[in-house]
Amino acid sequence: MNQTAEQQRFLQDVIDGLSQPQPEIPSKYLYDELGSALFEAICVTPEYYITRCDIEIHQQHAAAISRFLGTHVHLIEFGSGAGIKTRLLLESLQQPQAYTPIEISAAALQAAADVLRYQFPHLLVQPLQADYTQPINLQALDICPRCRRRVVYFPGSTIGNFTHAEARGFLSRIHDICSAARDGVHAGLLIGFDLLKSTDIMIPAYADAAGVTAAFNKNLLARINRELGADFDLAQWHHEARFNPVEQRMESYLVSAVAQQVSIAGRRFAFATGDDIHTENSHKYTLADFEAMAAEAGLKLQQYWMDAKGWFVTAYFELK
Repeated sequence: MNQTAEQQRFLQDVIDGLSQPQPEIPSKYLYDELGSALFEAICVTPEYYITRCDIEIHQQHAAAISRFLGTHVHLIEFGSGAGIKTRLLLESLQQPQAYTPIEISAAALQAAADVLRYQFPHLLVQPLQADYTQPINLQALDICPRCRRRVVYFPGSTIGNFTHAEARGFLSRIHDICSAARDGVHAGLLIGFDLLKSTDIMIPAYADAAGVTAAFNKNLLARINRELGADFDLAQWHHEARFNPVEQRMESYLVSAVAQQVSIAGRRFAFATGDDIHTENSHKYTLADFEAMAAEAGLKLQQYWMDAKGWFVTAYFELK
């Protein structure tokens, strides 16, 4: 079949990943249209505390965050935005001037921009289509002569999906964005991350009783079947969440229930009973560990806010 460049990259990533001693598939492929919808469903399961904690911080500490960030902010969000957390932050800010969502999906980017232009008619909304895991065109962010603050915004716990090396590289790119702000403009990072806690809390969050997370993970195999012509038998795979104490992260796997072979683009991959495919990481941090990692990237912790249970953090960093 004729494949787009994106499909070819997908196929190569899958073949390369399944050829590893520990088979793996990059987690970004979990998020097709159905996968994204399933993740939204995960966020409202009783076990998944992360979204609730993050929203609680935005609601309970909105005034304090706004006072700390100051007036005339240019908010630069990694992700398409337009969700409740973005709206809560923009509503709380004093005279916000501009908003730039950065997203690789043109459709998601346009939808988010349209929503926020309607909700905040006096706000300059200028989206930027780009992969925020790569260096950003810094000139494209220089859109607001009246702005006094440049704030990079990364809510949720997405940074937990990055390896520590990837996270350090990501924070270094944020340092570059902050450094490129015009003279007289204060710049910083407002970011969320999940705190290390009991596995009694963490494991159920990634293996809910209703099976929504399992459906989300197995949808990856369905996507590979549909888009790459593979022949995964979804009934012979099950989802498993594990905590890795060495890496301090939750890990998601698809585990083979039987001995089987799978064909993808003329390649065959054999799996014994119990063999698994690693699909996603969710790193957990102590505040001190995250602060130290940010310091390596040239960012200094200025302030932080937690939910009432102390499970999640939203923190603000500036240049050292």
